[in-house]
Amino acid sequence: MNDQQSYYETMYILRPDIAEDEVTNHIDKYNKLLEEFGGTILDSQMRGKRRLAYQIAKHREGIYVQLSHQGDGQHIFKIEKAMRLSEDVIRYMTVKQEGPLPTPRPSNKKTSQSENKDNLDDKVESKEKQPLASADTSTSGKDDTETKENAES
Repeated sequence: MNDQQSYYETMYILRPDIAEDEVTNHIDKYNKLLEEFGGTILDSQMRGKRRLAYQIAKHREGIYVQLSHQGDGQHIFKIEKAMRLSEDVIRYMTVKQEGPLPTPRPSNKKTSQSENKDNLDDKVESKEKQPLASADTSTSGKDDTETKENAES
């Protein structure tokens, strides 16, 4: 890797009315184009169909795709031109990153549920270990003055 290689993230939105197999075709197409233009793909993820913040080309939803890549920057113009010419891409944006994005840990529902159960058990045990507050410490100063007045009379 030479010193001129930078990290980039491209997010593009596809029309919501295209079929799922076409979505995978688009993802493969842009991944291949990126590699042809001299970029290296680090990660490519389909983020799914989501509601747009505002209407774009009469669409209220879009299929989001996130593409993390590395290159010298010359490939950005070429890949964005291909997206601009496509009728299925309604919006795209490329951002330069400071460094490589951290890879997300694979989440396993069974593991997370057992961890949550362990954390809950730890909380219950810690509550059991704590001493109970005495009645004297939980009363306010107002009750103490009433007690003294009753004792004096």
